[in-house]
Amino acid sequence: MRAVRVLSAALMTLGLAAVPAAADSSPSPGESEDGGAPTRAGTSFRTATEVEQGQTATARASTGDYLYWSFPADAGQRPTVRATVRLPERHAAETWQIDVYDGLRRRQACQYGAQTRTAGTDAASVELECVLRTVRAWSEPWANDPLPGTYYVRLTALRLSTADLGQAVDAELRVESKDMGGAVAVDGALSEPLVPGVATRAGSDEGNDDPAVLAGLEPEDGWTSGRWSDRWIWTAAGGALAALAGVAGYRLTRGSGRPPGVPPNA
Repeated sequence: MRAVRVLSAALMTLGLAAVPAAADSSPSPGESEDGGAPTRAGTSFRTATEVEQGQTATARASTGDYLYWSFPADAGQRPTVRATVRLPERHAAETWQIDVYDGLRRRQACQYGAQTRTAGTDAASVELECVLRTVRAWSEPWANDPLPGTYYVRLTALRLSTADLGQAVDAELRVESKDMGGAVAVDGALSEPLVPGVATRAGSDEGNDDPAVLAGLEPEDGWTSGRWSDRWIWTAAGGALAALAGVAGYRLTRGSGRPPGVPPNA
């Protein structure tokens, strides 16, 4: 019996010690459960909230606000931007739209997806999607091709009734990309990705020599900007196969090298 009591006391002690550890592992108030994803959105390009690809950013806003996020996209990626807006219980018909801009603030067209949708009076939420064109490593100056760098997402309602202005809504944003591989690779490359700075500097004192603050997020493996792709592998493999085919063709067509009528063992 004494051994049973000792074992029970030890188990209770371990259980009490595990309770604070479990409590410490839970996210603190205001901290996202999705790997520290942001829980707010900016109100302009300058204040756009940075979000990494694969995270689900959330924001509490009012109907009529402009919500801005930014994310990095590298060469060879085809980003897909998805947004969900949860509407109040009572509302009139509302039209919501997402727009995507590159680092030069040029509006990028969507290949496909429901970029604009109208939510009826009985709709609890509205879902939007924009699949961008594949990001190119280099482009002509006059072209509007998506290039490596920072991209901005703007979410807003286009047509609202006066009664709906200011009502609370919950918004979610998620960006994911598909790697398109060497099939979309080009020969040129940007010297630097299109990651804009801000007008203000890190310090407010006069004479401060700190550099301008840039957008802090970049792709997981860094900016490649077309330096490497599987296009090089396919090019090398094609060259090797061509060489082998040439050697095999030569061996098949060179002949025996003996004059006609001479037996092989002569």
